[in-house]
Amino acid sequence: MTHTAAYIIAAAKQEDGIGSLDHVMHLESQILDLGFTPEHLYIDPLKTDWDAPEKANHFRSGCAPIEALSAAKQLIENGAPAVIISGEDFIKTGYSRDERLKKMSVYGEQAPLTELYTELAHSFRQNHDLDEAQFMDFAKHLFENYKVSYRNALAQNFNEQLLPSERWHQPITSLFRGVDCANPLVDFSGRILITRADVAEQLNIQKTEWLHVKAVGLSRLDADGPGHIEQIAKYDHLKQAYESACSEANMDFASTFKTGNALLETYTCYPVVPMAFLLISGLVDVAENIPQFLQEHSITITGGMNLARGAWNNPALNALIAMHHRLNAGPETIGLIHGNGGLGYRQGVAIVERHQA
Repeated sequence: MTHTAAYIIAAAKQEDGIGSLDHVMHLESQILDLGFTPEHLYIDPLKTDWDAPEKANHFRSGCAPIEALSAAKQLIENGAPAVIISGEDFIKTGYSRDERLKKMSVYGEQAPLTELYTELAHSFRQNHDLDEAQFMDFAKHLFENYKVSYRNALAQNFNEQLLPSERWHQPITSLFRGVDCANPLVDFSGRILITRADVAEQLNIQKTEWLHVKAVGLSRLDADGPGHIEQIAKYDHLKQAYESACSEANMDFASTFKTGNALLETYTCYPVVPMAFLLISGLVDVAENIPQFLQEHSITITGGMNLARGAWNNPALNALIAMHHRLNAGPETIGLIHGNGGLGYRQGVAIVERHQA
């Protein structure tokens, strides 16, 4: 059976009041004028109770945008004309500092994310025979990699004042500096529009602006939190999500990336996560080779959550929007976006491809 293909035909965001969603929302109005009613999927904001059951068509965690994309793809393949995925969270101005800290303490105020991810990183480094000094050296190479991508993404709008000050380069745990952690302080609204090919044609969207959602691989452990760190640190479920996406897309992404025909946005909340991705994907064969790889290849197109910032559950949505724009501009044709939920118990990998006109 041949499924109807799903295409991202428009993507837009607004950050700290800069940018506009008008283009996407105008297309949504045109879809209604054509007599179609789009499905709407939502990325939950920080204010949503982390432990509450997820409502229908709502998605939560850093993996949420990839899970929403998977749902959108299935809806389109089953005949839906169009799907909207939207996320909005004013982390910077919508909460007091105390409110932010309390809401982000999803495992309790005695178990902050920085400490739990440090425990996870210790378990990971032990699995790969790395000492603390090696791990922290790799983290420094990661941040330098993000800086290059961030400069490139901002182009003429970049200036040195946008980079973290020296105090953020000081250790905050045994394995992390401030710059190694995601910066959530951004007011973000993002929106992507996914349609069938016939709807995109009726909207007169040029085919070079279509991104085919080739594959989405998802994997989730049974539980999350401090008691499951050793299981998460193996990242077998990330490997499963990655291999599932590659199989569905009928491609070896690592090989394609190394040839220069693909872009990558790893999830960069803490260094352990992109390190794990590089290893399970086969982009790097052994941990000791991570620094060399990072000197040769950009593993984000945005600068990651550390520099481009990450609005709680929305970083992968921001990445999907950025990937749509970058692949439209070429010359690469393939993009991979990674999502990581909770301490890492949810993993998602999406592979998209610019439509060949």
